[in-house]
Amino acid sequence: MSKHYDYLIVGAGLYGSVFAYEAKKNGKSCLVIDKRNHIAGNIYTEKRSDINVHVYGAHIFHTSDKFIWNYVQRFAEFNRYTNSPVAKYKGELYNMPFNMNTFSKMWKITTPAEAKAIIDEQKKEIKGEPKNLEEQAISLVGRDIYEKLVKCYTEKQWGRDCKELPAFIIKRLPVRFTYDNNYFNDSYQGIPMGGYTKLIENMLEGIDVILEKDYLTNRDELNACADKIVYTGPIDAYFDFCYGNLEYRSVRFETEELATDNYQGNAVVNYNDHDHPYTRIIEHKFFEFGTQPTTIISKEYSAEWKPGDEPYYPVNNEKNSELYLKYKALADKEEKVIFGGRLGEYKYYDMDKVIAAALEAVKKEFGKISE
Repeated sequence: MSKHYDYLIVGAGLYGSVFAYEAKKNGKSCLVIDKRNHIAGNIYTEKRSDINVHVYGAHIFHTSDKFIWNYVQRFAEFNRYTNSPVAKYKGELYNMPFNMNTFSKMWKITTPAEAKAIIDEQKKEIKGEPKNLEEQAISLVGRDIYEKLVKCYTEKQWGRDCKELPAFIIKRLPVRFTYDNNYFNDSYQGIPMGGYTKLIENMLEGIDVILEKDYLTNRDELNACADKIVYTGPIDAYFDFCYGNLEYRSVRFETEELATDNYQGNAVVNYNDHDHPYTRIIEHKFFEFGTQPTTIISKEYSAEWKPGDEPYYPVNNEKNSELYLKYKALADKEEKVIFGGRLGEYKYYDMDKVIAAALEAVKKEFGKISE
């Protein structure tokens, strides 16, 4: 490679693109590479039949950090989409997250006091601090809701019994005693109009990008072309799996266009029973309030990751967390490499937290963030 750069950025997803944008603003030259044939990583959207399809699953931007919200507005205008999924259990429909609409349908009650009384009674079966996801869920919403709306969905998603999963996974799920179907508690929420790919394109404007370039198989050549590296790939792969594989969950999608303008009436419908092998169906047009004559849906199937698959969710149990710390100790010794993002830090990140982490790395590197 004839040109020399200040930074080689491995991965054209959100973390790498934010870092590249800021590095350019600080007068640094960057080369961004990605092994896929497109930019934007897992937030990649592709226009089909005038519908922006979330190719790697639904991504809804939400944050309570005003700085981060204002920051993303530099690159795209966001609509007012509010995430209000519906859960389907053996033909019954329930609002998510758990709120008075859910409780009213479940128990034929109308007041918060009635809902609290039922949950308080049901959660008595859990003694002491919850030891796993099942106990945590029951202590939050009681046995009835756990059995119908948590257990099957979670076991499909993680491929493990709820008793084998850590309690913290369910702690982020909102429970409220109001008739509010907004999934997130955050102050700001929306989808970039025109899709996420456009947002990333705007971040990477004027920056050299090479697609279908695998860093790990071209390491020597690529290392020679830059002074420093920002690596957002799997941390265990960077170190040739010397301590063994970190575990992930992967997701498979079946996407099809249907000759109807409205398939399910909502962007996200979860399937919370074992009668359906998929975890949810996404109807993409509703993320942008579409009125197109046809619709595109994606069925999501959760799967255990194996080499060659796309890693989606880190399995942050005790075994993997201990293994990650071994890799992190190696990463900390790499003076010319910054490890970041969901795979580089083996961490389940919401998009706003990815941006915040990238900006933190920028501050560490350059002392400031662009105005």
